[in-house]
Amino acid sequence: MAKNRLIGGSIWEEYSQKVQDLMNNPKNMGEITEEDAKAMGGKLVVADFGAESCGDAVRLYWVVDEKSEIILDAKFKSFGCGTAIASSDTMAELCKGKTVSEAVKITNIDVEKAMRDNPSTPAVPPQKMHCSVMAYDVIKAAAASYKGVDPEDFEDEIIVCECARVSLGTIKEVIRLNDLKSVEEITNYTKAGAFCKSCIKPGGHEDREYYLVDILKDTREEMEQERLKALADAKISGSNEEASFEKLTVVGQLKLVESVIDADIRPMLVADGGNLEIIDIRQDSEFIDIYIRYLGACSGCASSSTGTLYAIESILQEKLSKNIRVLPI
Repeated sequence: MAKNRLIGGSIWEEYSQKVQDLMNNPKNMGEITEEDAKAMGGKLVVADFGAESCGDAVRLYWVVDEKSEIILDAKFKSFGCGTAIASSDTMAELCKGKTVSEAVKITNIDVEKAMRDNPSTPAVPPQKMHCSVMAYDVIKAAAASYKGVDPEDFEDEIIVCECARVSLGTIKEVIRLNDLKSVEEITNYTKAGAFCKSCIKPGGHEDREYYLVDILKDTREEMEQERLKALADAKISGSNEEASFEKLTVVGQLKLVESVIDADIRPMLVADGGNLEIIDIRQDSEFIDIYIRYLGACSGCASSSTGTLYAIESILQEKLSKNIRVLPI
């Protein structure tokens, strides 16, 4: 457990250690003056963005080298919750060293991922995901100010939820990353559909091209097709019969194990705040040993070596091979 997280179901367990550290000690909070920018040999850019949905606001400062358009320094002021501070600080750090055109490509998903302690565990609880959207919008505002254009000129994605400024690409990626199965989960993670609700399904006060119910359905179908393709790729080349699990290469075995875990195991773990990753697969004459590492809540759970482990092993044995053993490390 992270050193600053409280024991006994504290809300802080839902925040990564990086987020907690940045809430209390942001590295890039402050102001850049015209004099500061001149001393660095760059142009000062200042942009503001406020989120009407939650009342938070952020001001972004850039110092841009006008010859190369590289962002020499970035700072921010944030008026909002601790998550907004952490997101803004991470956003400013990601901007440094990039050109203005590269910075515009930074998304709220990039900001959230950069705040994670490990790649598979979200950095913040679902209801706080919208704070990183604000960071995404203020970057566009700064780039537009520098280039003298409208911020919408940088919008290369379709906006599904105008209230929370959530794009189609973001919604689809969040569904995939977190294996979401309901519109309510999408709203919890992105705030899409949380306000006027016209983007949830047809029949609201405003007709839209894309609705969350359809995006969820289409994305889940794409995920299933990808899973089936992974199963097909694991067949023996030139044979019409599916290869026995034992005869597959380690790569083929890994693909099948991952597909079963994603479909039948991971959702169960994620629902309780946990997860797992596959470390190795080793095979001898009798057993196929699959070494896993528990993540999140699973890493400290008493049942990780009893009931949960038995359930994981039973599913893999049923779906793939009776010779599988699952060994946590």
